[in-house]
Amino acid sequence: MPENTDKLPSDSSNTASSEDCGERSAPDGKAINVSHLVTGLVSTDRLIDIARDYARYATAENTSTAYKKDWAHFTRWCRGRGADPLPPLPELIGLYIANCAAPDTKIPSQLALRPLSVATIERRLSGLAWHYQQCGYVLDRKNRHIATVLAGIRRKHARPPTQKEALLVEDICAMVTTLPFDLRGLRDRAILLIGYAGGLRRSEIVSLDFHKNDTSEGGGWVEIEKDGAILFLRGKTGWREVEVGRGSYEETCPVHALERWLHFAKIDFGPLFRRTTRDSKRALDARLSDKHVARLIKRTVLDAGIRSDLPEKERLVLFSGHSLRAGLASSADIDERYIQKQLGHASVEMTRRYQRRRDRFRVNLTKAVGL
Repeated sequence: MPENTDKLPSDSSNTASSEDCGERSAPDGKAINVSHLVTGLVSTDRLIDIARDYARYATAENTSTAYKKDWAHFTRWCRGRGADPLPPLPELIGLYIANCAAPDTKIPSQLALRPLSVATIERRLSGLAWHYQQCGYVLDRKNRHIATVLAGIRRKHARPPTQKEALLVEDICAMVTTLPFDLRGLRDRAILLIGYAGGLRRSEIVSLDFHKNDTSEGGGWVEIEKDGAILFLRGKTGWREVEVGRGSYEETCPVHALERWLHFAKIDFGPLFRRTTRDSKRALDARLSDKHVARLIKRTVLDAGIRSDLPEKERLVLFSGHSLRAGLASSADIDERYIQKQLGHASVEMTRRYQRRRDRFRVNLTKAVGL
């Protein structure tokens, strides 16, 4: 790797500039590079517009937003050192991730920066690779200048991932009892119970529509039947069906809570979970943000007195939207395959990460072999 990093060579004569790359790789998919050979064809305007729409759906919105921030951070870092981010230079990428892991506090602009976690650095590498691909380049993450530095960062700084506290069934029951029975309370009760029983991500909860294709931005819809509700979801791994059966008790039945919210909010079209008026007497048309789910969980955790042995600040950090998924995985005393299917995991190993409590020795191979 080069010792002098104040000025790094860049070949801009035959490559696009970083500004051009930003235009062609806009995360919202509205900008897409189209060759003049294509634009010269007859009746291609409509197909170009359709292709741009499909390109917008190539990555999830949250992923695109994160990748955009990664690229902006990298280009700003390059400008501060007189380097050009294009074309991809493995030596430059190696220096960048090293700086992310160990910021130089001698530089005034980096005095307040904290070292990034290994997971964040790997995510930034993915963001850079995605942007380079949109610009027609390939970032070889196996190049020794990148791979060896990253391996060293993992070896020195890697630590077990921090996990959010799981909300167990007794916790979720205590949380819903803190909610009022006005319109907003009915909505929030349905959000907690459906999110818990379905093992849903907070983005999946708020993306639900009443019917299929009610809205262009919807990420799924619900069908309520006699024995339960079927949620059709477009998640991180594609479309999947989630079955939420009716509960044993009306007070904590997720399907009953959903039906009551839909009835009193008079919802028969569009977003399932919406904002309400200030007086909580009428549902508005605007879809709820997924941040509302996180705030709802934190507020009801405090109101229910969960983990009251800890200071309030620590309790707020412990719980988040993922506490619903982890809670279902930890509380359901059932074969792991069914939990895996409900959460939409590709492997049982991922499901076990969500299980905060489980009988690890239910299958005892030591006794099975006769020892």
